[in-house]
Amino acid sequence: MKKPVLIFLAIFLYGFSTGISYALFSGNGGFPSFDTPLTHTVKKSTNDYDAITFDENAAKTESCPLNGVKYSKEQREWWETHRPLGVMVENHLEARPQSGLSFADVVYESVAEGGITRFLLVFYCQDAGIVGPVRSARTYFMDYISEYGDYPLYAHVGGANTPGPANALGQIGDYGWNQYNDMNQFSIGFPTFKRDESRLGHPVATEHTMYSVTNKLWDLGEKRGLTNKDKTGASWDEGFVPYEFTEGAAGSSAQNIHIDFWDNPEYAVDWAYQPETNDYARSNGGEPHLDRNTKKQVTAKNVVVLFMTESHASDGYENNSHMLYGTKGSGDGLVFKDGKEIKATWKKADRTGRTILTDSTGKEIAFTRGLIWFEIQPIGAAVVVK
Repeated sequence: MKKPVLIFLAIFLYGFSTGISYALFSGNGGFPSFDTPLTHTVKKSTNDYDAITFDENAAKTESCPLNGVKYSKEQREWWETHRPLGVMVENHLEARPQSGLSFADVVYESVAEGGITRFLLVFYCQDAGIVGPVRSARTYFMDYISEYGDYPLYAHVGGANTPGPANALGQIGDYGWNQYNDMNQFSIGFPTFKRDESRLGHPVATEHTMYSVTNKLWDLGEKRGLTNKDKTGASWDEGFVPYEFTEGAAGSSAQNIHIDFWDNPEYAVDWAYQPETNDYARSNGGEPHLDRNTKKQVTAKNVVVLFMTESHASDGYENNSHMLYGTKGSGDGLVFKDGKEIKATWKKADRTGRTILTDSTGKEIAFTRGLIWFEIQPIGAAVVVK
């Protein structure tokens, strides 16, 4: 081949590859944006965080199975096309404000390591859009997502994998979740997950920049044959035990719930009861805890404290920081709703068993319709109520 032709081909290939690279990596944080068509779109998004929206003026007649909130028939028809989705979201100082907290139906909060808490956000009846920063799996959070039917979707970025009782990635294999309902970013990548270095508006370490989009995770579940049914035709909620719900009645006085995690003030939580809205406003580290998507303070209708054994895994991991919690069996608890405190007992028979709370008479406690937030505390921890 003549030299001029070779030069022309080299220039062409360089220009072509440059154009492709620019198209692929010119979005926020060096990656394409999440602004791509959504296969589950019911209504066109009218927000900047890629959430599917519904008619707010439609009659609210349909109860969410996870937390009792009532939505429209259109929204029920949408959520009945998929199954519950659990997403691991971190609570490191550099991760705040997180995206998607206020759209979860249920939240579980516990220490991941070093006194730093982490969340398992469970989504089903609402679409959060962008969610994160997403972090690694922990075995005790897997015990809770296992309550939501066979093969609940579980999104995370890696996980504890040191041989021993805290080996979350090993347990994912033991449960038969690999390449099915397990959504480990290490094996999925873009566009379901992407790093967004700019989302928080200030420099943070790379590990605090991984995000996903809830409807993209449900799309991935559908591609794997997991909608509301699995590949055998079994519905996810066969055998699922929903909680009991009431409309609730607002209390007349203020109430503040203070919860410490390892006496670390940066992770201390305050839930301030608001009689006018009959909910609890969350503060973390002495500051209102905001949802990055909505720019509003996170609130919950129900705050549940579960007291259980807390120990280190002693698996040889650095600083012995992998944690274990006695999620199965029974223990004491507290339920806060409608401005009132109820002393409770929790029971969970096994990994897939439902965590049930009963009052002093043995009757199951009915939750007020709305977000249920579980706080995991070691036995003997003080919860200060003012």
